[in-house]
Amino acid sequence: MEPLIAVTMGDPTGIGPEIIVKTFSEPDFTERNRAVVVGDAVILERAAKLLGLSLRVNLVSGPEEGRYEPGMVDVIPASDLAEDLPFGKLDARAGAAAFEYVRRAIELAMNGSVAAVATAPLNKEAMHLGGHKYPGHTEILAELTGTEDYAMMLVAEDLRVIHVSTHVALREAIERATPERELAVIRLAHAALKKLGVEEPRIAVAGLNPHAGENSLFGTEDAEKIRPAVERARDEGLKASGPHPPDTVFSQARMGRFDIVVVQYHDQGHIPIKLLGFETGVNVTVGLPFFRTSVDHGTAFDIAGTGEADHSSMKTALDLARELSQATEKERS
Repeated sequence: MEPLIAVTMGDPTGIGPEIIVKTFSEPDFTERNRAVVVGDAVILERAAKLLGLSLRVNLVSGPEEGRYEPGMVDVIPASDLAEDLPFGKLDARAGAAAFEYVRRAIELAMNGSVAAVATAPLNKEAMHLGGHKYPGHTEILAELTGTEDYAMMLVAEDLRVIHVSTHVALREAIERATPERELAVIRLAHAALKKLGVEEPRIAVAGLNPHAGENSLFGTEDAEKIRPAVERARDEGLKASGPHPPDTVFSQARMGRFDIVVVQYHDQGHIPIKLLGFETGVNVTVGLPFFRTSVDHGTAFDIAGTGEADHSSMKTALDLARELSQATEKERS
């Protein structure tokens, strides 16, 4: 039997509901997946109607009540929103609801009711309006699970990256590039790739400065903070190398020299991933007690309610959540 995945609906005024109903309406969806949505039945029904889909909504109080049948989406209700909630608009009600979907899904994963969580996009500004001042999904997940060492991994086509820091100002990102954090992320990268079936992960660490500092001509952080962490990882038996010049390391990874690149800050990792696979990229939070995958795009308010949203990333996120859950179960047995 396939592992059970909780899917959060994301911001109700964005494209989350649309990409979810499109995904669940795929003819072979239930052959490959067992998934329950944590969200709002009225909003999902609205999305299905908008798209002309005959998807039925089955309300359940918990995953154990799900029917997981073709042409049906099982929903654990975690909000009570009006059908006329506007599309593509910042709304405190939507932001509060999006947070509640994530909180409830975490609760299900922590008590073992689901094996993993896949998330549709939320809007940070709307969530803040709703009273929840988090930078994003990753920080919510870390706080509510009590996780200290965690990282964001992005996967697209033939490239994987994992971040030392994400949603912080560039100045703070530089400060966060400590030897301890660098080593922690290298270890997280190694563990995650082992679960994905990579026997001996080859981990490249990107430099922080141009040309990885050029022997400290362009900054000393690479020599003083990053290189010691790489050397310690190698002493532990990990196949880590670097710091590598950031302008060439991604090409080398795509050519097969490395299995993953440790990147130093948000844009250093997000730009190459979104260039390669904007529609199919997947975000994975590693280091949690369970795996969380997510679409690697936002709420797309500009096209919400038009039916134009591409659900490829949602499908890929569910596939990866299933794959990681199966690997974890196999490891335990």
